[in-house]
Amino acid sequence: MNDATSTCAICRNPSSTRVHPGCEERLDGNLGALPGLYRELEEHLAPSRRGESGRSGSRTAPLPVNERVLDLRARGGIEGVVTTWERDARETLGWEPAPFRGDVQQTIDGAVTFLRLQVSWFCDAHDAVFELAQDIRRVRSECEAIIGGDKPPRRIPVTCPCGTVLRITLDTPGARCPGCEAQYGHAEVLRLPMAERSAA
Repeated sequence: MNDATSTCAICRNPSSTRVHPGCEERLDGNLGALPGLYRELEEHLAPSRRGESGRSGSRTAPLPVNERVLDLRARGGIEGVVTTWERDARETLGWEPAPFRGDVQQTIDGAVTFLRLQVSWFCDAHDAVFELAQDIRRVRSECEAIIGGDKPPRRIPVTCPCGTVLRITLDTPGARCPGCEAQYGHAEVLRLPMAERSAA
């Protein structure tokens, strides 16, 4: 009954195919949104004027830019996520490394174009398509939260039976435990017990 093809590799719901067509379309759409979101983030580089208090008594002057936006727009932000997955695909397929494409924007555009052309291959054959879908969805959500003025979803620490702490959000589609490799669907991961705060 535990046939490997009985659940979608991305959403973990029952499926007659390795990945639901809808999940494949969502992955492609999330990838396709990233270049435009990268451009939009430029308008949000100035720090928010809304009082993000919580550091009472801090006398340090705020940075003249929004650090979250700076991180996402720098090399290693959105660029780091998409180029890492492009490198992984090229190595797995035995293809040449990606060519130099120019600045961060050009690199993101090129890597996203490459990944979108390989979405079907990822969904049909790549062992880590779940992780790819999560990474791309997380980056898109973070960008949209900044652009829309929302806070990113709060991460909740939960404990796998093996003792590893996983950080999830209420809309996490599922998670794989890095400790014991157990795979949890959306409902299962939300049923895991909350992690106890370690008294340091």
